[in-house]
Amino acid sequence: MNRFEQQVYECMHPTEQLLAKTTDPLHRAILLNFWRHVHLEGAAEYEKILKSDMVVEHPVYRVSWGSKPGVVAGKAAVLGFYNSVGQAVLWHSDDRLAVADWGVCDEITFHQLAEGAVLEQLGYSVDHADRLYHVASRQAFIWPYDAKARLAGEHLYEDKTSLKIEEVDRSEALTPARVREIHRELLGKLEARLGPDFWVLR
Repeated sequence: MNRFEQQVYECMHPTEQLLAKTTDPLHRAILLNFWRHVHLEGAAEYEKILKSDMVVEHPVYRVSWGSKPGVVAGKAAVLGFYNSVGQAVLWHSDDRLAVADWGVCDEITFHQLAEGAVLEQLGYSVDHADRLYHVASRQAFIWPYDAKARLAGEHLYEDKTSLKIEEVDRSEALTPARVREIHRELLGKLEARLGPDFWVLR
């Protein structure tokens, strides 16, 4: 297991640790929705994310990655956004996570493994279009939730002063298929542990 695969496996440990200290029912439901959402997204099971027990009817995403910030509004547009990044290798680490009645705030290091040509399309500057790069930056993920612990959107803000791009050897490559496999494995363990509909506010 290389360093990147290990980080994918460990990406929700901070959420688990915060949940263990959280007693408010709404806050717990928000954290469980967040936890399930990350695994569903990583597993490319986007339709489940957009069901009415997970997301409000009109979610709004604000994304400031690379040089092309944008707003994605409505379930159809959000599904299109997910499909557009579905072959990317994405994960996060180094969380500073908090939960409140209004939702979740998580300052993280956001990671991407991608070909130089893909990064150039996002507005990043790299030396070689045909080589593999690891991109990392500190980002603020602010996810508002409603009173039923359903996601209302994602506000993703990149600290561009923290951006680091390193070329990596292809022996460290992590494929989208492997990332999906890891998230399905972890989601299965979560469901077995917590039971059906564990994310729904009771």
